[in-house]
Amino acid sequence: MKKRIISVFLSIVMAATFTGCGGGAKPANDNVNKTEGTGLKIAIVTSLTGVDDGSFHQENYNGILSFIDAHPGSTVTPVQEKSGAIDAAVKAVGDIVVDYDVMVCDGYQFAGIGEIAADNPDKKFILVDTFPSDADGKEVELDNVYAMTFKEQEAGFLAGMAAALSTVTKKVAVVNGIAVSSNVNYQYGFMCGVNYANKHYGTDVEIVELASYAGTDMTGANVGGNYVGSFGDPANGKVVGDALIKEGCDIIFVAAGGSGTGVLTAIKESSAKDYMIGCDTDQYDDGVNGNDNVILTSALKVMGVNDKRVLETISDGSFKGGNYILGADTDSVGYVSDSSRCQLSADTIEKINKAYELIKNGTIVPSDNFNGMTPDNFTGLDAE
Repeated sequence: MKKRIISVFLSIVMAATFTGCGGGAKPANDNVNKTEGTGLKIAIVTSLTGVDDGSFHQENYNGILSFIDAHPGSTVTPVQEKSGAIDAAVKAVGDIVVDYDVMVCDGYQFAGIGEIAADNPDKKFILVDTFPSDADGKEVELDNVYAMTFKEQEAGFLAGMAAALSTVTKKVAVVNGIAVSSNVNYQYGFMCGVNYANKHYGTDVEIVELASYAGTDMTGANVGGNYVGSFGDPANGKVVGDALIKEGCDIIFVAAGGSGTGVLTAIKESSAKDYMIGCDTDQYDDGVNGNDNVILTSALKVMGVNDKRVLETISDGSFKGGNYILGADTDSVGYVSDSSRCQLSADTIEKINKAYELIKNGTIVPSDNFNGMTPDNFTGLDAE
């Protein structure tokens, strides 16, 4: 299936957009009808964790709320399927499809909505982090589904550089939830970024992996890394975080959804000066720890802005379905470099920005789950 790259102008770091996307974002009970009148009736369907997860789902939810601020006749209702099971996630969409104009479905669990969408051509679907599939599991492209996936490996690369250029102990790590492609992409991108900094800036940083938490991807391949095994297990996330801190890691990139809150707790409780790199959205507010803040920076996946943009096309009648891959070339991935929202040095930001431009123009292509490259041998490793 042909996957199209959409060209849109988005800012990498938009303080107004990302401030509060972590713990300080609008709570779920702000979803009630803002005003009466005509508008889109929207549902955001999440699996396992809800719209207050401080990361992936909350970023998408905030994008919808931003749309509603501009279109007060529209409403949004969060629908949470708490089991995380794929069949249950798809059923949750099927159960409510007649009640809404638009369904925003967050996560790989919702790939199977293709049949529901085909049976309801008058409804619109925004699918985040996966493409739709039919009853046989074959990827399809539908006129009423805007499906977006992201080049997480590019955002992960920036996080890896940030970690390598900032660590004191020379040991860093990445913690993920489950080894779905988006998480493996983050992991491999992070490793590429560390290796790039080691090669070009002499950082000599070690990437720590705990063998007992190695991940197995969707094909059954061992991808290493540090996988909690769930996006909704903060207790085990803390166990993994504590273990990595014990190994000497002072910077941990966390792409684990709700499980990541456990890693954050481990970092806050550490007696050493340790930091977390946030994921998907600006998590700086979550890092407050007394008079300090433990968030070094955050890798950004610009979902909320894209959600709002697609909702605008539905509202004005210009909607066009399709399967889209969004990356640095459309400013749909990035990192937080605002000095009030990160703790990176000016020199580190300059080096990361230089690499970011090389990613945007295709000189650097980090490895991902399926592009056949490795973090030790990817396109642009030697580029300067």
